[in-house]
Amino acid sequence: MLGEYFRLALIAALGILLIAAAITDLRARIISNRLNLGIAALAPLWWLACGLPFWPGMAVQLLVGLLVFVLFAALFAFGMMGGGDVKLLGALALWFPWQAVLTLLTLMAILGGAVTIVTVVHHRLRRKQGQPEIPYGVAISIAALWLLGERYLNQFA
Repeated sequence: MLGEYFRLALIAALGILLIAAAITDLRARIISNRLNLGIAALAPLWWLACGLPFWPGMAVQLLVGLLVFVLFAALFAFGMMGGGDVKLLGALALWFPWQAVLTLLTLMAILGGAVTIVTVVHHRLRRKQGQPEIPYGVAISIAALWLLGERYLNQFA
């Protein structure tokens, strides 16, 4: 029973960190390294709380996190994504099985399209100069919160 409460506390902590990431990205267009580090640092506690074996379980999680980070770091190198977004995705990939990471990326892309449209329309209506900065951390956070709700809080899923 205590383990269940610990898992729920970790999910709550991740949820709070994701909400903070969305708010700070929306307000200042930045996701702090400390916030991303906090999300990544809680992942091993999540693995232990869920009874994930070191091999292959934890090793696969590290590999998935690394692959997601490298993939999106390449997009960052081409100026297609912000650095905080890349680190947030890499940290989140440590939390979910690889199949769920694919769902996360799909949801993120759909929500990111909506966030982009709203941001561009807002930018044009305000007649601002230059390119709009897309707060993609909002889409990433909402997708991860959605996945958390479906995967870990919905007992019928």
